Parts: sequence; structure tokens; C-alpha cells
Amino acid sequence: MTMPNLAGLIQEAAEFNTKVAAGIAALATIEDEQVDIATTPKDEVLRTDKVTLYRYRPIAEQRISTPLLIVYSLIGRHTMTDLQEDRSLVRNLLGLGIDPWIIDWGSPSRADRWLSIDDYVTGYIHDCVTATLDRTGADKVNLLGICEGGVFTLAYAALEPERVRNLVLAITPLDFHADQNDTEPEKGFINVWTRSLTKDDVDRMIEVWGVLPGEFMGAIFSMLTPIRSATKYHLDMLDVANDERKLLNFLRMEKWLADRPHHPGEAAKQWLQDLYQDNKLINNTWRLDDRAVDLKQVTMPVLNIFALNDHIIPPATSKGLDRHLGTSDYTELGLPGGHIGLFVSTKSQGIVGNGIVDWLSHRDA
Repeated sequence: MTMPNLAGLIQEAAEFNTKVAAGIAALATIEDEQVDIATTPKDEVLRTDKVTLYRYRPIAEQRISTPLLIVYSLIGRHTMTDLQEDRSLVRNLLGLGIDPWIIDWGSPSRADRWLSIDDYVTGYIHDCVTATLDRTGADKVNLLGICEGGVFTLAYAALEPERVRNLVLAITPLDFHADQNDTEPEKGFINVWTRSLTKDDVDRMIEVWGVLPGEFMGAIFSMLTPIRSATKYHLDMLDVANDERKLLNFLRMEKWLADRPHHPGEAAKQWLQDLYQDNKLINNTWRLDDRAVDLKQVTMPVLNIFALNDHIIPPATSKGLDRHLGTSDYTELGLPGGHIGLFVSTKSQGIVGNGIVDWLSHRDA
């Protein structure tokens, strides 16, 4: 039996303690403003209830004449699109001549228990589109929907096709049951978990909380990568403690993850029951505001971007939308990276923004 090398173990312990001490010292010198996120200058255009519409200030000559309205998920903050100066989708879009606008959903609470997806799509998004058109004088908008926001923008494009020039979807679940035939089942945990619930389970969960709590969803996402979630503060952070730039990158990401808003209750029930469980979107049986969300009414060009290594929205659930739409101008773009890495990783910087702008430039009015 081989005995452990005591001297080697002592040396490893000493090196680990040195890293811990360096990490503590580095954290003690960091000021709050150093980990600010979403710092690209923007102006408030519209405020309705807890929802705010912003327009980013230009930094380059406008290349695409049609304004781009960005719609993020209710499950996370839109600040992911502008995490920091060198990892910012909106800053990349601005530099490439886009006129980007973004919707901030605010901080829903139990008081918003009865807000539905109908309210968000035919109410808030419609109001924001109207404000964008009124302010710019444009006749249509380009829409960029991210994750759940992609479902919202797809539904809006089906209901109001005359107001949308081009539709861009990113990391968007479309066929919520396609993971069942996926060869990588570890990427479909949320889909499997949601289908394991009964409708009564979902009803009771929302009845008790009034919302789908941000902390609850944060715990669910942590379960997808349990080892990484358990070790990132012990190992990952220590590995970057001696590099201020990397440490700040790490802290900004953690700040975004910690600021997960609650999801309004009625909208959460629709999200889980109508889509994850009943798959009504892709089956063309979904109704909002007593109107059919008919995907054949999506007649404008569509760009569908998905992440090849996405374990939250499995690639299989994002692909194959073209046969369901009313447009022949459909483009699918699968890119390396994960659900969030597609926007914030060093490798993806410029790729996503350039891909969107190149595609839009061929379809601008």
C-alpha cells in the first residue's frame, strides 16, 4: 500500500492557504462600482407599470435603418446582454450601426400574481413596439427575442406580422418535447422535470408563492451543473484571485446570477403548462388574448440562433422551426457555447453581433 507523501500534502495545503489569503486580500480592495453591470448609456423612453423601455445612445453611424427591439426572458435580467464593456451584445450591435432598444421587465412581486403572457405579449410588448415606431418614424421594427423572450416575440410576430420587418430568435425553446428524441438527455433536465409535474402541482406551487420565485429557479439551474455550482467559490474564484480583470469578470457574472427576478404567477403557469407540458406553441394550438398564435402568420424573415452546448435549452428544442412558419426566408445558426456563454464568453464576442447585423443588412428596408 502506497503511503501518502506527507511533505507533498503539506506543500499543497500551504499553496491553497496562500491562494485563499490572496483571494481575501483581492476582494477587500474591490469597490462596488468596479462590478457594475449594464453600463452602456441608454435613455428611458416609456414606463408602464413595472416595465421600462430604453433606447441605447448611438456610438457609430447607423447602418440598419430599422430599430431593433430586444426582448429578454422574465426568468433573468436583460443586463446579461450588457454584462461589461468587452462582453456586451448591445455594445457590439451599437458599434455595428444598429439602433437597439430594450425592455426591462422590472421586479415582479406577488402583487403581479395575475399577469399573464397575454399581458406581456399583447400588452407590454405591443406598447413598446408602438413607442419605438412613434419615436423613430419607422413603419416596422426588427425584434430580437432571447430565451423566453424569443417565445414572446415569435408569438407577437404571429399576432402582429404587419409591424415586424425581421425576427431574430436566440437560445429560444420552440419544440418543448424535442428533447425526448435527443441523444444527449443530460441537456433536457428542465424539460423532463417539468413534464414530471402534474398540472395540479403547478397550480399549487403558484397558489402558495404567487410567483415562480427567482431563488427557486436559481436553485434549479444550479442543479444542472451541481459539481461546478458547488466548487466555483472554492476553486474557480481562487484560480482568478491574482488576476484583477478575471476576478472582476467572475464577480460581475455572479452579480447577475444573484439578481434573478420572480416570474409572475399566471405567466409562469402558462409557461410551464401550455408550453413545457402541452407543447402548444409548435403544435399551433396556443392562444393569447383569445387569438390563435398561428405560426403560419410569421411571414417575415426569421433568423434562429441556438447554442450547441446549451444544457438549459437543448439544441434539439430550438431547431426545425422552418416547416412551421409562413416564410421561406428562414436561417438557422448553431454556434459553439452554452446558454449564457453564447453572449458573454470571450470566443463569442463579435460572432453573435456580426451574425445578426450581417443577416439584417440583407433584409433592411
